[in-house]
Amino acid sequence: MAQRDYYEILGIPRDASDVDIKKAFRQLALKHHPDRNPGDAHAEERFKVINEAYAVLSDGDRRAQYDRYGRVDLPPGGVDFGGIEDLFGDLFEGFFGGGRGGRRGRARSGDDLRYDLEITLEEAAQGVETRLQIPRLEVCGTCHGSGAEPGSGRTQCPNCKGRGQLRYQQGFLTVARTCSQCGGEGQIVKSPCKACAGEGRVTQERTLKVRIPPGVDEGAQMRIAGEGEGGVAGGPAGDLYVVLHVRPHPFFTRQGNELHCALPLTFPQAALGAEVDVPVLNGVAQLKVPAGAQNGDVLRLRGKGMPGLHGRGRGDACYTVVVEVPRKLTGKQRELIEEYQRVSSGEEQGPLVGGFLESLKKLFGG
Repeated sequence: MAQRDYYEILGIPRDASDVDIKKAFRQLALKHHPDRNPGDAHAEERFKVINEAYAVLSDGDRRAQYDRYGRVDLPPGGVDFGGIEDLFGDLFEGFFGGGRGGRRGRARSGDDLRYDLEITLEEAAQGVETRLQIPRLEVCGTCHGSGAEPGSGRTQCPNCKGRGQLRYQQGFLTVARTCSQCGGEGQIVKSPCKACAGEGRVTQERTLKVRIPPGVDEGAQMRIAGEGEGGVAGGPAGDLYVVLHVRPHPFFTRQGNELHCALPLTFPQAALGAEVDVPVLNGVAQLKVPAGAQNGDVLRLRGKGMPGLHGRGRGDACYTVVVEVPRKLTGKQRELIEEYQRVSSGEEQGPLVGGFLESLKKLFGG
């Protein structure tokens, strides 16, 4: 009977190098592994064929025999899966229970935590020291993270006999899977710690003092090393990330280190000039409005904006002129404005009005 074309199965030419064979096998095995395709009989069968092809072509003697005769005699017990485990190492840890020892390390670092902190614009400008209440998993003080009751210890897992994995024969393959009883550790806790129920960690709330530097902006993150959740079995603690959110301000919006504010003015103030009170961070200041201020003009108070991080200068407070036209006039107000219109009728128009009328004439040929 004709044997399978192993080169075609792996999708490689007949002169493929050992590196090409390994690369092709890795890609196909990852795609068709049964643990990634639960309940898919076709994927399981395809996985067996891929492994058979690799077992032949990765072995120099078998490959030479196959190339010469078009077939190769496989051992009656099937191809041992150990070599394939070595090829994948940590990549297949979740499938095969780890590397050569078949046992994953128990110690691992704790998870990172995120804390969203809301501050005012004033606090963002001047910096603030605050206290955070952080609920998190910490190493159990009774068993010191071992999960075992004090005075007791860990014993060999009776299910896997300390190997951390169980092996199953699937046709010509020997497949290793992580032991479900010990989770691949090879050991179990015989007398679980009563304080943490054998988990090695307990939930506690910790109070942290945090200093927010001046100049921080919306979405800024502060990393506090070692203040995340406690590690497992002696592993290091995770980190805490404080994400800052700045509350909307009643007057200002921020653009970089500048603060922007709309400044409503009456027509007389804009036309004649004035000194007006304007908001600044943590107070009020006086701003000089020049005579003839136009709608949309931006007036500045130097150095009254946000500080740069790490003391790199300070921005300005910027006030955009908005000339407010009264919706209702008293009789006296109307009379005065009409008088202003009469005395101004022969005068040269301003640049905006003049430019608008000139463009209108050119458009309609006036």
